[in-house]
Amino acid sequence: MPKRKGSPVVHAATVLALLAGSAYCTYELRKDQQDKVTVHTVTDNAPAASGKHVGQQTWERLNAPARSVLRDGKGAVVASFTDGARTAVMKGPSRTFVEPAGTSTKVVTDDWVRLMPEPWTKGAQNQQWFKDWFKDNYGGQQDDIFAIAFQYVQGAPVKKDAQGVPYAGDAVFGPYKPDGVDRFEQNDFYDYLGIPYTFRSGVTMQPHQDRYRALDCSGFMRMVWGYRSRFPLMATDTSGDGLPRSANGMARSRTGVDIIALQGAAPWYERPKNTDHLQPGDLLFFKMDHRTGDHIDHVGLYLGLDAAGHKVFISSRKEQNGPTMGDKGGVSRIDGSGFYAGLFRSAKRL
Repeated sequence: MPKRKGSPVVHAATVLALLAGSAYCTYELRKDQQDKVTVHTVTDNAPAASGKHVGQQTWERLNAPARSVLRDGKGAVVASFTDGARTAVMKGPSRTFVEPAGTSTKVVTDDWVRLMPEPWTKGAQNQQWFKDWFKDNYGGQQDDIFAIAFQYVQGAPVKKDAQGVPYAGDAVFGPYKPDGVDRFEQNDFYDYLGIPYTFRSGVTMQPHQDRYRALDCSGFMRMVWGYRSRFPLMATDTSGDGLPRSANGMARSRTGVDIIALQGAAPWYERPKNTDHLQPGDLLFFKMDHRTGDHIDHVGLYLGLDAAGHKVFISSRKEQNGPTMGDKGGVSRIDGSGFYAGLFRSAKRL
């Protein structure tokens, strides 16, 4: 596969270690009275992240955004579900995500991000589809969105399906353009796989032979959420329904829930003043390139807080030639005054 620019091969780029005890809680739902709506008590016990049974649990309705949270017998949030979104964040065993080839930062988290079969609605905890799904997924340790995302960083081992198609492993951003400086974009998941793909709309897309094992920023998100986790995908930004092809299409799509809306005048828009409503698994959108006009031109996956307490994300980037938490400018943070913090524009929850 193509080699990454300016980085030695590091085979231990991903560590998914199960650690004893609790670690950083990467999101906290506000408990102030104006945010509360209703509280429902759950009379039957559910397994805690440790596998043990807990006491009485409660369902609580919160606003901004409208959501339902499940609290354990001690009042701690163990799961969160947002109205209109299929993303679920649930507590589980603590894990550490590192990527030494790109950055020294690490994320220690007990958040597990999973995709529900249907969008959440108020009262869905009483519906059979959710009861079945929750029973199968709460406390489970099968690969979630975070685990899948880190299967494409530098040094990640190749995994193949029954047909011998590599569906995971070290991904590059894309090949160089003729100028030898910039890299080609428009590298989707089927380019990485090297096989044609027929979308639900009936459109079949053919892979570029020179883009094998390549994923641009939106292609990376489509691989993680779509091909691997089965979120519906559009063939382009206009064909079919589901997650659009480009970062701009995703940011402006009606798919999912806008957690931070795009604001300000084009083409550069405004940096959000408040990021408190973000939760792990949200898609983050950036305006980075004057050549793209008024388009949003970069997307990443929000991971929560790193070990230093900063809000970080993972995305596929030209500079690092593939998925990374780091870059030449340092850690990929959206807080503070760094490069990506200044270019952050909006966020969506699928």
